[in-house]
Amino acid sequence: MTDQGDPSITRSDPSLTDADEVARALAVDPATGLTTAEVARRLAEHGPNELRSTRTNPLWRRILAQFTDPLIILLLVAVVISVVAWIVEGAHGWPIDAVVIGAIIILNAVLGLVQEARAEQAVAALSVMTRAQSTVLRDGELHTVASAELVPGDILVLGEGDQVGADGRLLRASALRIAEASLTGESEAVEKSAATLTAQVPLGDRLDMVYKGTAVARGTGRAVVTETGMTTEMGAIATMLDETREEPTPLQQEVSRIGRVLGRVVIVIALVVMLALALIEGINSPSDFVTILLLGVSLAVAAVPEGLPAILSVVLALGVQRMAKRNAVVKQLSSVETLGSASVICTDKTGTLTTNQMTIERIVTASGTVDLSGAGYAPIGRAAVDGRPLEPGALRTEAQIVLGAGALANDAQLAEHDGVWEIEGDPTEAAFLVAAHKLAGIVEATAQYGRIGDVPFTSERKMMSTVHRRADGSTVVLSKGAPDVLLERCTRVRVGDDVVPLDGARRAAALADIEALSQAAYRTLGVAYREAPEFGSLDQGGDVADPDESHERDLVYAGAVGIIDPPRPEVPPAIAEAHRAGVRVIMITGDHPATAARIAADLGIVEPGRATALTGTQLDQLDDAAFAQAVRDISVFARVAPEHKLRIVDALQADRLVVAMTGDGVNDAPALKSADIGIAMGITGTEVTKEAANMVLADDDFATIVEAVREGRVIFDNIRKFLRYLLYSNTGEVLTVFFGVVFAGVLGLSDASTDSIVLPLLATQILWINLVTDSAPALAMGVDPEIDDVMARPPRGLHERAIDGRMWAGIVTTGVTLAVITLLTIDVFLAGGVIPGGTDSVDVARTAGFTTLVFAQLAAAFVARSATSSAFHGLFSNRWLVGAFVLGVVLQVLVVSWPPLQVAFGTASLDWQHWVWCAVAATAVIWVDEIRKAFVRASDRRRAASGGGNARGGGTGVRDAGRALADGDGPRHPSSIA
Repeated sequence: MTDQGDPSITRSDPSLTDADEVARALAVDPATGLTTAEVARRLAEHGPNELRSTRTNPLWRRILAQFTDPLIILLLVAVVISVVAWIVEGAHGWPIDAVVIGAIIILNAVLGLVQEARAEQAVAALSVMTRAQSTVLRDGELHTVASAELVPGDILVLGEGDQVGADGRLLRASALRIAEASLTGESEAVEKSAATLTAQVPLGDRLDMVYKGTAVARGTGRAVVTETGMTTEMGAIATMLDETREEPTPLQQEVSRIGRVLGRVVIVIALVVMLALALIEGINSPSDFVTILLLGVSLAVAAVPEGLPAILSVVLALGVQRMAKRNAVVKQLSSVETLGSASVICTDKTGTLTTNQMTIERIVTASGTVDLSGAGYAPIGRAAVDGRPLEPGALRTEAQIVLGAGALANDAQLAEHDGVWEIEGDPTEAAFLVAAHKLAGIVEATAQYGRIGDVPFTSERKMMSTVHRRADGSTVVLSKGAPDVLLERCTRVRVGDDVVPLDGARRAAALADIEALSQAAYRTLGVAYREAPEFGSLDQGGDVADPDESHERDLVYAGAVGIIDPPRPEVPPAIAEAHRAGVRVIMITGDHPATAARIAADLGIVEPGRATALTGTQLDQLDDAAFAQAVRDISVFARVAPEHKLRIVDALQADRLVVAMTGDGVNDAPALKSADIGIAMGITGTEVTKEAANMVLADDDFATIVEAVREGRVIFDNIRKFLRYLLYSNTGEVLTVFFGVVFAGVLGLSDASTDSIVLPLLATQILWINLVTDSAPALAMGVDPEIDDVMARPPRGLHERAIDGRMWAGIVTTGVTLAVITLLTIDVFLAGGVIPGGTDSVDVARTAGFTTLVFAQLAAAFVARSATSSAFHGLFSNRWLVGAFVLGVVLQVLVVSWPPLQVAFGTASLDWQHWVWCAVAATAVIWVDEIRKAFVRASDRRRAASGGGNARGGGTGVRDAGRALADGDGPRHPSSIA
């Protein structure tokens, strides 16, 4: 279809135009939708159905942004001063200092651009994984497409939980209610109608329209798309927003705070060092002034880890990509740091803790009980009695009849696709199809039955029946439904090969068996049958009425089954791991309290003897104080409403706990948005829930949440690792220069040169150290594998400092060690000083000290991987860090040995004795830290022995009171097929 109709109608107000007229104006047939070719043409004309995002900065702006950092500006000033001094002194040769500093500035900018690009690519990849979907009618068939591909004229098919992908005029609506709070601020969902409005009304009152970004709260409908992208009402709002400023996360705030504190401290130190040099050595020429100024600027740059924000973004982005590979799609980089702090996981039951595949586990008949193994829809398992295989006899015959009749009185289908068993229809009915494969002979026997009629299930009757013809021409009525309802229609019972009257005693026994199943939290269904000769002439074309309720009489009771949605096998170990990590797990479900309690006990959420659940009705009876206490004590909540979920999350957060909340339905969205980490189900979750969530589970598996918590903790540990390392290095550089200037006379530096100002390290050497030892090792530590057992400690509080007192102690110790071994190296090779015997020039001694500091900082990267574990633990487990170490060593050898770099960085060639000393002296940073960590571990053991440390494992707050608040009675509800 290529006719464009009359677009003026849709440009005015389609709410005032008849729906069919709107469709004609958009040249679309509501019965078939647009053709694929026409969609492609319109998509090219109108563009993708997306809101205009923040404009990407052009390359020149991003390059310029790399030079706006205050420290980089300081370096640029230093370049200008160096060039001016070079000109004043006659412009002889090359302005080496200016060239080297300029090259370092450019290299720094390139590194920053690359790091930013990697972070942007990671976020872009995640946005593709979480993009919204819409159901449309095209070429006469339903298709699920990305909402960005919608075009004007598309026929939107709306269902409960869907996010409306574009603005549209309703064609029809059935009990359709749309949540439009995101657009109009209206808290209540709006009931929609396809009836044409008679007058222009405000946006919130246009009942025959649906709008992009809103959500279907209830009902179904179809609409023809009238506007897409920036021409939608949501797009109109977007055009009014110039730019949304994202608030920095707590971690980003702390990194900025660290930078500011260090900046102030180092500026003071730099000024002190510059002043001391000026007073002690004097300024005799412009060159001396430039030397002092460059040293001060270099100290400031060396001490403040200006690359932290870029490295932080890259590390978070890489961590998020690793999570995505494990089926945890984190939508925002900032959520990663919160994930590692989760102290409570509130989770739904169905599909998350359980397989969401109803399974028959038990059959009860007149002769006993049969247990069926296997879980889910794969027809694999066996029948057993008290752990022994089911032998031929009365019980086996009865079990075969129960499963065979249940499989025939059935509207579901079971099929295998690419090795995966899938069902169509009601999961409870499908459970019979699966179970029938677990007893030999049933599938073959049921194949001889042909279905000739049925009495459908209704919620009022709570049962269904089907009529079947056997191969011999006889007919039979097969019924299944709520056992108590079914028993009322039964007059006989099957016992082995016989049918006997269903007297009072046998009826009572059957009811007792059903009650026992219910007490064990099984969903129960009964099965019955009777011979039906009245249908015998159907194949001869006789005038026999269709089956109805009158045929559900004088039934023979065969038995009942216990059905349950079994726990996922991987969940109990995951919950045990969460408890070991001090993370409490709370089940919040709409299921029956006894079922919830049973599953919670099976999974290890609560102890079996204390498996009680609190219902939403009981929660409503509590005041705020009692509610808060109940949330502290109870870990299983059943029959809850959306407001209960939100209130539970709020109560937990009031106790300063970091809450992760799972959900899949529209009614879960408020709780997900309120939680610190909202987790949506990727398979069963609605678009609204995914939109409200911070993280999407691609596999709907609880174990993935626990793995995400682990990954979040590892990522935060890695952030602390490179923070620790950068501060080790920068502190060492500052202290080296500071003590080298203050104790220049003691070290022999003042007497070893005729220069007016002699420094332990040149400004260009400091900048080189910053370039070689900072970026590559820090980035490598961002992907460091787990060194310490991150799940063996309690959750980190949101307001806990990333750099605590213990880390500061390590920073000071390592920084002092770096400075001492560097200055001792200079003293060893320099004539005079504390250690006699040195014969080298100041250039050689300084080069040896420079090399020792570089080697020691590279070695410190392995030291910084853990606050307590030895540096030799998993020494080669991070190949990127090993590679960064080797690269740093190679570059240092080049800067010392290659003449062009010798000139640029003021180095001199070293002989083998120098190299050996530098390598051995650099290891001192490892041995000193090993001693410090040994004391730390001993202190931790003493604290743990005295009970003063943090409790580890056990599941913080995992307890249930088992009070009268909890529902202690088993379920007495009738089961149904629907």
